Amino acid sequence: MEKIELKETGLNNVFTFIARDGSKRLATKSLVRGKPDEKTLKVWNDEYRIWDPYHSKLAALLVKGASIPLKKDSTVLYLGAANGTTVSHVSDIVSEGTVFAVELSPRAMKDLIRVSAPRKNLVPILADASHPVTYKNMVTEVDIIYQDVAQREQAEIATMNAGLFLKKSGFLILIIKSRSIDSTKKAHDVIHDEIKRLEDFFKIKEKIDLEPFHSDHAAVIAEYRK
Repeated sequence: MEKIELKETGLNNVFTFIARDGSKRLATKSLVRGKPDEKTLKVWNDEYRIWDPYHSKLAALLVKGASIPLKKDSTVLYLGAANGTTVSHVSDIVSEGTVFAVELSPRAMKDLIRVSAPRKNLVPILADASHPVTYKNMVTEVDIIYQDVAQREQAEIATMNAGLFLKKSGFLILIIKSRSIDSTKKAHDVIHDEIKRLEDFFKIKEKIDLEPFHSDHAAVIAEYRK
């Protein structure tokens, strides 16, 4: 049997390993047994789910060396949870915390509910992230907001949610999708403008281009000035 050596990354339950082709890969130690169609590693009695940066912008951030402020007991508001792939890895990381996962699409929510069912720390919420007052009574104060939505007013959505839910000196991880904001402008200009909109409310810590994993995307890690 091939021996797999897992190396800690500094994030709870996140590891790297060297694949057969010699490339470095990411995996999270799973809180629950993975789905049959998931790529997993078995090491002793533990299961590790492979985390692909081409299918997860948060994984891409880690591969690119960003400092991600997630801890094992963090409370996270995840905006744009989609089918639950990335948010399930966040659930693995914050194994002693809670993830509130907001998704607008009823179709995606069906998958998200299936992902959430065995995970006691993952709370699916069918709602529009641009109207956070509609889920105000479902979400507690949080340490981190992770946002990955395809709506136009991305900085405004982040700021509104921070005002209701984010702790003082809490962190925002914002994935900026430039083509969802304005497909007629250069991606660099759109991203620059969105970051400027954040600066009245957040101290920008890092700005990371997500190429080659995700075209016309950037990520911002920022601290809230409540």
